Amino acid sequence: MLELIVNIILPALLLLVGYVVGQMLEKRHYASIRQRERQLKNIVALTTRFPPVGVSSERFTLVSGAVVVSSDYFKTFVAGFRNLFGGRFKGYESLLDRARREALLRLKEQAKAKGSSLVIGVRYETAQISGAGTPSMEVMAYGTALLPMATAGS
Repeated sequence: MLELIVNIILPALLLLVGYVVGQMLEKRHYASIRQRERQLKNIVALTTRFPPVGVSSERFTLVSGAVVVSSDYFKTFVAGFRNLFGGRFKGYESLLDRARREALLRLKEQAKAKGSSLVIGVRYETAQISGAGTPSMEVMAYGTALLPMATAGS
């Protein structure tokens, strides 16, 4: 009986706990992302190399935002089965989506702190980090923040 508990019930219980906790943390992170996206909607981030027509700035600075988001053990466990059969894995897609959106939000927060409301040339760099058996995604967003013109007195 003890063998049954140790070999089957305990791992199943740990997977269930991992699933529940992972879902709660993911939902909380998405709620935070949506709230901050609403707060920063006036900071425009464009992928274009040049400012829009009519926008000029002699002052600019590099802004960036980076994040590492890790998967939970349940998604990693299920991904092992997905590797056998192939196909889309929504758990990792949401991991990448959260990482990308979080990196862009951090870029916008940095632009806002520097007094900018427009970032051009936004690019993403991604890397997969695998360690201790739990995959993680690193995403870095960077771009050029156009700053307001300096006044004569400053």
